[in-house]
Amino acid sequence: MINHEAAIPGWNLALRLFLELASFAAFGWAGWELAGGGIVGVLLAVVLPVAAMAAWGTFAVVGDPSRSGKAPVPVPGWLRLVVEYAVFGGACVLLAAAGAVVLAVVLAALNVLHLAFAIPRTRWLLRQG
Repeated sequence: MINHEAAIPGWNLALRLFLELASFAAFGWAGWELAGGGIVGVLLAVVLPVAAMAAWGTFAVVGDPSRSGKAPVPVPGWLRLVVEYAVFGGACVLLAAAGAVVLAVVLAALNVLHLAFAIPRTRWLLRQG
């Protein structure tokens, strides 16, 4: 078995971390904006990123070195990719829906760049159950 992390450039791992944090922030900001502020805006600004973080941190593939190898709720690789694409893609969609179209496009482009250089990890995940 190859170590898929060794095949991913360090700058891309840093980009992935940035994309995770930016996505969580986008969920919160978009929740606030789409609700028009107020109590519902505060609620969505908290609940949306917390839900995304919970899914991100909970559903993992056993042995994934990009996630310490631990899996609170073990899932097959394809399902982990669904979670990641839902968070990364969902952030782009929410940003666009909230009116930050340029930011959504930039975030989407950075996601495509990340995925282009993370092909070894994607292949590894797809081979995991």
